[in-house]
Amino acid sequence: MNLTTIRTIGNLGAGTMGHATALQFAMAGYPVILVDQNNEALDNGMALIKKDLHTFADNHIIEDEEVAPIMARITTTTDNQALAKADFIIESVVENVSVKKQVWAATEQIIRPDTICATNTSGLDPTEIATVLTHPERFVVAHFWNPAQLMPLVEVVPGEATAQATVTTTLALLNKIGKHAVPLQKASLGFVGNRIQLAVLRECLHIVNQGIATPEAVDDIVKYSLGRRWGILGPIVSADLGGLDVFDNISKYLYADLSNTTGEDVQLKAKVDEGHLGLKTGQGFYDWQGHDGAKLVADRDQALLDALASDQKKTQK
Repeated sequence: MNLTTIRTIGNLGAGTMGHATALQFAMAGYPVILVDQNNEALDNGMALIKKDLHTFADNHIIEDEEVAPIMARITTTTDNQALAKADFIIESVVENVSVKKQVWAATEQIIRPDTICATNTSGLDPTEIATVLTHPERFVVAHFWNPAQLMPLVEVVPGEATAQATVTTTLALLNKIGKHAVPLQKASLGFVGNRIQLAVLRECLHIVNQGIATPEAVDDIVKYSLGRRWGILGPIVSADLGGLDVFDNISKYLYADLSNTTGEDVQLKAKVDEGHLGLKTGQGFYDWQGHDGAKLVADRDQALLDALASDQKKTQK
């Protein structure tokens, strides 16, 4: 299987991530077979896709007249047998290794031996999931970042048995649909993005717990320094620019003072035990109820839409 032979996309799952991956492939011109367990889930997924498309049109990422043709490329079904027509399958079911194994074991009985199989997991081991497959060489992780319709990054992660051709074709396909696909050399817990995210979050919460700064101050410091810089250049190239001798000297005295806890974070546990889960419950480290919470989410999404429109203009030049 190579990029030229991929004509039809199978999309397992129509939820938060699944509807967005289906949307991305359909926007790039691919026919998509969207599969979920029941019609209610499929209807909800298509409603989200329609909403996202109108948002894109409002922000001049697509034209109004493109909405209907894009939606028409997506066929919904509860019958997994329809995946027999797919050349590439992306799966976004619940983040549970046992469930993913069950789904892929059943799916492999339907599809062709050369169909590429990609799981959209944020950290589960592809080698473990692929133990149920007869052809693990065509199995790979394609980790889209949430919200997948707005975030460009996809981490492409091989399992121990994944063929290089599978990685190469997956990268080519994802880049063709407008994502920024980055290959890992091997799998690791949390892959790369989540390892960095959790390392930063651990130190941020440590700073709050030590009374050094409030959550609001920590967020502002990241937004107006590291966030600005890392949005242009990553942390390693930034160290090169700053001088590796400088960073070496800082590491000599600072590493020992940073949080190195390896257990559950006490502040996160306390919030979870209280039922304060953030946006989904209306309360976390911040109050998400009312106008201010809604505005923060809207501002984030608008900033991501603006960045997406800017990326599109650069590509078209």
